[in-house]
Amino acid sequence: MTEPDRFELFSYWRSSATYRVRVAFNLKGVPRRETDVDIDAGEQHGEAFRRVNPLGGIPALVDHGPGGSALPMTQSLAILEFLDETYPRPPLLPADAPGRARVRGVAQMLAADTHPLITPRVRKYLATTAGFDADAWRTWQIQWFGAGLRAVEARLAGEAATGRFCHGDQPTLADICLASLFTVMRVFKVDFDDIPTCKRIMAECEKLEAFAAADPMRQAGAPR
Repeated sequence: MTEPDRFELFSYWRSSATYRVRVAFNLKGVPRRETDVDIDAGEQHGEAFRRVNPLGGIPALVDHGPGGSALPMTQSLAILEFLDETYPRPPLLPADAPGRARVRGVAQMLAADTHPLITPRVRKYLATTAGFDADAWRTWQIQWFGAGLRAVEARLAGEAATGRFCHGDQPTLADICLASLFTVMRVFKVDFDDIPTCKRIMAECEKLEAFAAADPMRQAGAPR
């Protein structure tokens, strides 16, 4: 088996959770092949993909290599930590326990507390069950994007461990999660003026090809 055939990433061009995994693969210099799951067409609800992830979410990752279980891995943060343990350089977590806890905490503020509130399945539920129209949905987006990012801004601006990136001067899980939120905000044309530290760090991330190459608009299937 050639190295590019080892990892199969179930993905979609505009998925911000898949973006996180792409960035990690790029930072590690590890190849993968991507299997497209068209979430706009509802393919995530099909029987074939539900066998991969019963929740119907992407990304999912299968390790077909020697020692790999060939069982799907799900949840982007779990996949990021798997990649970091399998390919330790460059590290995505600090060497010290308090630093790792800080990075994981910031990452989860973004990926677990903020992003899930603006996913397509939430939008569908609000539109079909709660009676949300387009204006109500946009108000919802602005509320929860803003609440999450302002909380992260308070931490990053007020803590000495913040450096060029969220933690020190090398990108970590926290930066990957921060950048993923900015990518989906751009799709929805949402912006805030009161998160200068977050914006500064996002600008630093985008100077790195690993982040730039993961941009949703540079993926197969993205509108041209």
